[in-house]
Amino acid sequence: MENDFNFFKNIFKNFKIQTMKKVTVNEYQIGLVFKKGVYQRMITGGSYWLWAEDYIVYDIYKSFVAPIELNILLQDAELANALQIVEVSDNEIVLQYVNSFLTQVLTAGRYAFWKNALDYKFVKADISKIEITEAISRATLLNRLVVPYVRTYTVENYEKAVLFIDGKYAQTLLSGVYYWWKNNISIVVGKVDTRTQQLEINGQEILTKDKAALRINAWAQYKVSDIEKAILENKEYEKQLYIVFQLALREYIAGYGFDEMLEKKDAIAPFILQHVNEKAAALGVEVTSFGIRDIILPGDVKEIMNKVLVAEKNAQANTIMRREETASTRSLLNTAKLMEDNAMLWKLKEMEYVEKIAEKISNISVSGNGALVEQLKQIFVPMK
Repeated sequence: MENDFNFFKNIFKNFKIQTMKKVTVNEYQIGLVFKKGVYQRMITGGSYWLWAEDYIVYDIYKSFVAPIELNILLQDAELANALQIVEVSDNEIVLQYVNSFLTQVLTAGRYAFWKNALDYKFVKADISKIEITEAISRATLLNRLVVPYVRTYTVENYEKAVLFIDGKYAQTLLSGVYYWWKNNISIVVGKVDTRTQQLEINGQEILTKDKAALRINAWAQYKVSDIEKAILENKEYEKQLYIVFQLALREYIAGYGFDEMLEKKDAIAPFILQHVNEKAAALGVEVTSFGIRDIILPGDVKEIMNKVLVAEKNAQANTIMRREETASTRSLLNTAKLMEDNAMLWKLKEMEYVEKIAEKISNISVSGNGALVEQLKQIFVPMK
């Protein structure tokens, strides 16, 4: 009998060891008890004996990952009250803040967090639209966690831009930084520089009215005044503006002969500006100035022009020389008349001759009697 009692005692002892266990749950933990995979109850800080049951212990300062379907667990009112549930739709993201610090971005799904001493805040955003209407600061939008969900575009102070959404014009953008949600909606931004720009109109081969071929190099300055006309109503407005200048220049040059055109070259710029402004306005552009840099003549015409120029300069030189000779002769005649009537002037002229001779001759020998001046007079001045 005693042997039978010990046998059953040992069996009971072994069964107890195998089916009962002591579990300790700390104050910052919560445990979930399961029996054969079925949820039984939630246990908080303390020690427990479990009879043929399993358990899972969670740190309440970490997110909760449900071991089975969450809806089953939430049927327990105590457990449901201990959890904060966040549901995120397919077209949403949720920004999770812990004690005012952004910790993560939650995408589509269902999340559970233990209620604890931490201050949780969740900001939900609908990213299926373009505009960011949620109360989210710029610093948050530039955070490395949020950047993958945001599109950023900058319009400089000297620029204007137009926004196209799914290929349709949406609005005109002034200078600034713009943020939009990143999704499958197509966004295109077309922008233009509103500063004064330079347009080079070089190598224009144009025939004058008398068939003289000229090569014109010109320049123009313009700026975009109406971005909607420039981008929405016109394609490649810069190329169109170039053609407008080109045609106006050809119209002017072809209306005059070569010589006449050269005489009226200063009137080219006013003519071009007058004829271009109206068409430029239709392109959304304001032309501010225009000028001719070079008028290049063909080789044969250039040679002829050089000959004409040389002939003109020679004629001018001959005229000047004749004018100078006439003036010199007239001066000599006037001097001779004065000397004939004035003996003193004659003496002064004799002394001038002596001075000039003295500058060129180092020694002068005079022989014979008589005054020196009279001897020189006889040498240099013929007797009447």
